[in-house]
Amino acid sequence: MELQQKSADSQKDYLRMTEVNHYVEGVEQLFLDLANTKVAKGQEAYMKNIFNFYGISSPIRQKEQKIFFVSDLKPTLENVAETIKCLWAKPEREYQYFGQELLQSYSNSFIEKDIHLLEYMITHKSWWDTIDFIAPKLVGIYFKQLPDKRDQILEKWLESGNIWLQRTCIIYQLKYKQDTDTECLQDIILCLVGSKEFFINKAIGWALREYSKTNAQWTIDFIKTYGHKLASLSIKEGLKRIK
Repeated sequence: MELQQKSADSQKDYLRMTEVNHYVEGVEQLFLDLANTKVAKGQEAYMKNIFNFYGISSPIRQKEQKIFFVSDLKPTLENVAETIKCLWAKPEREYQYFGQELLQSYSNSFIEKDIHLLEYMITHKSWWDTIDFIAPKLVGIYFKQLPDKRDQILEKWLESGNIWLQRTCIIYQLKYKQDTDTECLQDIILCLVGSKEFFINKAIGWALREYSKTNAQWTIDFIKTYGHKLASLSIKEGLKRIK
């Protein structure tokens, strides 16, 4: 019986990887067909040559990749995480953009264990371009769907020392508007106040600025109260939308 079970599991693993590899190979062929070396050089320079690019503009990529988001062609739920990790392993940045947008198409059905995939995406090939998508458009949705998991995860990420996990904590509520938990936002900012990291201080200012569109007075009061602790960059960014 044990040998039969191992054999069945091996067959499942083979079928799973076959599906994943076939899907990723299809995406790769699309990107190769759309590649533009001249555009790629400009994209790579803009991103400080940290990543390779195919040279596909976002509008073109998003238009042409729609076929891979059709329900009948998308990976099954059990294969989503493996598919995204395969995409994340590839050197060209378009694969990570595709991967995060693929996961967004499943975001209405997040389950508890999906936080491990989100954390993987945040901590691998980390840069502002992916974090600023993952935080509000994926993590923000996850916390709305599983609010009882939020505080424990935020505490872990804030204490991690990883600036990308910390940046995620700051900006995951960007799209919450009137649903913003201001007490949580305040606690996160005060936890990170004094940081010398540009991406942390910029994110604090961004979060304050974004919420000022919903409640300008709260942002003004916060900066009046804690401005002596905030980086000048955070204050400048936070007050941009306030006349």
